[in-house]
Amino acid sequence: MQVLYTAHATATGDGRDGHVRTSDDTVALDLAVPKEMGGAGNAANPEQLFAAGYAACFHSALRLVARTARADVTGSVVEAEVGIGPDDDGGFGLAVALVVDLPAVPREAAEQLVERAHQVCPYSNATRGNVEVALRVRETLAA
Repeated sequence: MQVLYTAHATATGDGRDGHVRTSDDTVALDLAVPKEMGGAGNAANPEQLFAAGYAACFHSALRLVARTARADVTGSVVEAEVGIGPDDDGGFGLAVALVVDLPAVPREAAEQLVERAHQVCPYSNATRGNVEVALRVRETLAA
């Protein structure tokens, strides 16, 4: 693979109750363990950051495959839900759901676009075989 861009981020402090910063200072956030996991929940957490990145990346992949298919993605939205919990091996794992709105695209075509985007998206390719990713197309009134 030819690398086109490399992001650099540093975590300091106490891990999930610490701080993250990118090398260019465009992201600088305190982190906190979510209340659901026994923390204060008063700052961002890694799952939120992963969800934001995955949603943006998948939306770009979706728009790319839609252009190729000449599909109208006006009003398209991608929501990423990232869950964390204990796995069967004594560690922790992630589960992801991508919920896609394509209001101008008929349901069957929308499902095909979402599946194609899942094959193109770098986050999908990185998680494939490691993280359960559910794909859902939200019901719309498209003809």
